[in-house]
Amino acid sequence: MSESGRPWDEGGPDRLYTVNRGRAPEEPRPVELVSLIVARAEPEPGMAPEAAAVLRMCRFPLSVAEISAYLALPVSTVGLLLAELLGDGRVEARAPVSAAVLPDPELLQAVMHGLQNL
Repeated sequence: MSESGRPWDEGGPDRLYTVNRGRAPEEPRPVELVSLIVARAEPEPGMAPEAAAVLRMCRFPLSVAEISAYLALPVSTVGLLLAELLGDGRVEARAPVSAAVLPDPELLQAVMHGLQNL
């Protein structure tokens, strides 16, 4: 039992060591916090629970930061997990959707006035 009284401390060093299989975080990271991850395979029997969870949750694009939050794991640990999944071709990393270029302020005002006149 952990010091917090829970049977398994989610963020404890022993869990992180197990998830990482003893590997240290890499520099630079294989993916950025805002990179979108999309699953390209289904979970398989015998797969690590965290890797299977990533494949299930990433049927639709999720950012690395979101995956980290959902798994309650540090970004460095998730980065190692994703690097392995990327290397196996089980997931794909996409650049984040760029912010749309704002239209001309005069155009925005014209649209706003047009809507107010309706």
